[in-house]
Amino acid sequence: MGQSTILLADDDAGIRLIASQTLIAEGHAVRSTTNPTALMRWVRNGDGDLLITDVYMGDDCIFDLMPDIRAERPDLPIIVISGQSTLMTAMSATEHGAFDYLPKPFDIDDLAQMAKRALSSKDGVKKLDRPQRVPDARLNEAVIGRSTAMQAVFRTMSRVKNTSLTILIEGESGTGKETIAQAIHDLGNRSEKPFVPVNMAAVERDRIESELFGVVGPDGKVTKGKVAQSDGGTLFLDEVGDMPLDAQTQLLRFLQNGEFSPIGSTEMDVSTARVIAATSRDLRALIEDGSFRNDLFYRLNVVTINIPPLRARKDDIPELAKRFLKRAEVDGLGQKTIDAKALKRLSLHDWPGNVRELQNVVMRMIALSSEPIISEDLVQASLVSERRLPKENGVSFEQRLRDLLREHIEPELRAYSEAEGTVYHDVISMVERPLIELALNVTGGNKVRAAQLLGMNRNTLRSKINSLEIASPD
Repeated sequence: MGQSTILLADDDAGIRLIASQTLIAEGHAVRSTTNPTALMRWVRNGDGDLLITDVYMGDDCIFDLMPDIRAERPDLPIIVISGQSTLMTAMSATEHGAFDYLPKPFDIDDLAQMAKRALSSKDGVKKLDRPQRVPDARLNEAVIGRSTAMQAVFRTMSRVKNTSLTILIEGESGTGKETIAQAIHDLGNRSEKPFVPVNMAAVERDRIESELFGVVGPDGKVTKGKVAQSDGGTLFLDEVGDMPLDAQTQLLRFLQNGEFSPIGSTEMDVSTARVIAATSRDLRALIEDGSFRNDLFYRLNVVTINIPPLRARKDDIPELAKRFLKRAEVDGLGQKTIDAKALKRLSLHDWPGNVRELQNVVMRMIALSSEPIISEDLVQASLVSERRLPKENGVSFEQRLRDLLREHIEPELRAYSEAEGTVYHDVISMVERPLIELALNVTGGNKVRAAQLLGMNRNTLRSKINSLEIASPD
């Protein structure tokens, strides 16, 4: 194979210098430019075996030129590099047929390896099997992450969005796994079909099979389950590690051949739903203790996306906080801003509850503050109350609560030691009622603010208020 020529287009002199030196050292010839006109002239002349280009050069955007580049040189692989490290940039690169996308700042060795793969790959040019659809800017609102830690997530999302591959999203509680799943669905070729989420931890275990696969009623009519409802779209199984073994067997069969049988039926139905599963637990450990099927794990784990905890992407905290403020304004909670010192203080926190905890803290400050600007002092006070709940005789509130629950629940569990009980749901029900009542009291009966304070969907809160028959405060 002869020497390859790489076209390099970037208006950053430092990038051009270091990239050129590295690629030349790898044995390639490099022609660099800052001028889109010069770039297009090279392309029309048939120059270059690979194009590495920034998204923006001055006022020009490479995505506006890529249709012309593809028309002139459909065989030319393109690597897009950009300081606009957003989900929409990654998706736009893929939508326009780029071989790959690399966010700035990047390791120069990564660029060299990517160039090597592009030059040697027979699939160096991505074929578009449908009209180009530029991602909706609103998707940037949902998934935020300019940090290096989130870029691998974005790149994987851009590669799998139009496939039917099963995806397993791993991440701690509160990292935004459902948000990622929703974005993959919205960006892909299933976006016009339903996105159906099911939280395995929130459904009673003896109802999970009927919830997923449907059930035949006494009148012989079939109540559709989530698998049927998501036909052609996406079925999102949150906390899949909480699924009982019987339901795992049904799910495995569905993943193998797309067939399932509603409870009480002898007939097989078919669904073309794509499955995205998520877990905050170690499924490998669950396999070891016999509570999760090994074969199901490998069926789910075709593509893995690991969502980093918020403490590993602290660069994203200021933008996330501002986004939550904007969302609160849209929800009618008033316009508030946050000063620079307050943002810095938020960035110093470890956030064990991840993005959900950050959102809850921001929403709590909005709900309880009468000032238009959120200050560092307010952030500090909110974090202290979040982190250090009251102590009695040196014993933390959390420990006292655990001891109290253990004292009252252990006898109930022992009573059900040889049979299936309902202790979990009984306890949740007992805790939910006073918690919701307190949130409504604190917010003066404002359900929107109460939902934000609890970190709960507004419709879910309204449903629980009705089912628990909670009266609004006077």
